[in-house]
Amino acid sequence: MSRSRTAVLAAAALSAALALTGCGPDDTGDGGGDASAADSAPEAKLAYKVPMAKVSEMAHAKGMWVTGKNFVKADVKKIVGYPLAGGKPAWTVPLTGETCWTSPQPTKDGLIAVVYENGKENSVCTEVGVIDLNQGRMRWHRQAMEDGSAAMFDEVTIGNGTVAAGGTSGSAGWTVGGKQLWGPSSDERCPADGYAGSDEKLIAVRDCGTTDNPRLKVQTVNPRTRAASSTFSLPAGTENVHVVSTDPLVLAADDGKAQGGSGVSQFLTVDDSAARGRQLAAIPVKGGKYGKYNVDCPATEVTDCQNVAVGKEADALYLGTDKPLKSGSDADNDVVALDLRTGKRKAHIEGTDAGEMSPIGLDKSGNVLVYQKANMYREEGGAVWQLDARTLKKKPLLRNEGSAYKTETSFEIGDSRVLYSAGRLYLGHDDASKPSSGGPSPLAAVYSTKG
Repeated sequence: MSRSRTAVLAAAALSAALALTGCGPDDTGDGGGDASAADSAPEAKLAYKVPMAKVSEMAHAKGMWVTGKNFVKADVKKIVGYPLAGGKPAWTVPLTGETCWTSPQPTKDGLIAVVYENGKENSVCTEVGVIDLNQGRMRWHRQAMEDGSAAMFDEVTIGNGTVAAGGTSGSAGWTVGGKQLWGPSSDERCPADGYAGSDEKLIAVRDCGTTDNPRLKVQTVNPRTRAASSTFSLPAGTENVHVVSTDPLVLAADDGKAQGGSGVSQFLTVDDSAARGRQLAAIPVKGGKYGKYNVDCPATEVTDCQNVAVGKEADALYLGTDKPLKSGSDADNDVVALDLRTGKRKAHIEGTDAGEMSPIGLDKSGNVLVYQKANMYREEGGAVWQLDARTLKKKPLLRNEGSAYKTETSFEIGDSRVLYSAGRLYLGHDDASKPSSGGPSPLAAVYSTKG
């Protein structure tokens, strides 16, 4: 799948499954299959599909979320909330143009931020809005003016109660109530390339260098004043940096030599508790003796890395490998847990020959969710697994019926993402496109174990 939006697919590990192989940096990854556990997973059926909008050329539809009441999908010039069990839309928020960027995670209050086009003849990304996913409405939308013109933005986030947008035109910030806190400034010494946010933190990425010689800094900032409480300077030669996690602070740095267009050459873990940020560990994506890691980050934007999870309580970074760690293994790949303080391998979970595995995030209890790719050749559907945050003991959550594998594998083409919540697996494209030679693909599909 493509560079950033893929949170990959799971496959029903019918003949082999995840096996926790040991703890400690030197474990070799010896582990067996677990077909009985895979067979015992609740079977999920294709519950419903969101149809692809009819477009003459590719159109952005970036964004997908799940609340307690709705599955929410960005569509062409709108954001739509569907009942969890499927059916007609429960609500629709119209937009003047296509989505340019959306905050990947809702706040604890169910708010997301979106940058979208202004809908004019030469439509550009000047509109910033906050949408309440619980109520299904736009709370407010704004522009940020610079020299009498609306500034253009590349991305947006919500961090610690502040909506922060960034891009080549500069940055702007508002309270979640819509009061502007700052706007673009042409005399800013170290302009913000972008921001990453969570309910507790706002992180700014600043460039104090030039186009040919970037000097990137990552700052933990006051969400109202942007005063830095901690500053970490990236190693010389870093061209771009992405924020994988704000707390703990985990960065994905790109020195311009990232393999396969992943946007990452190494992960850096940072202690931002003091004014001067301190690097704890550097984890090369090449992996060294642990193998190459699979990860997918956008080319230049600060947020939205995929195929990666960070566990605060477990103090671990979870990544899928490019190949199995154990020589002679039949698995497509493995999942590795890496210590955030040392960068050393804590444990690895052996994969299966049924399909590729990737971490897609954490559940509400901090356990790791792993999604395993559907198998086109075996005509098998996907599967979702839970890894206990403390022991990494595996538990099958869902396996998709094989009859819908074609729909599932259609999400391998183009930028797409995956979510899992309460017995349902959600797949969605980030773009609407014309049907391919293989037939129309839905904009989103939902697999459910419920009824």
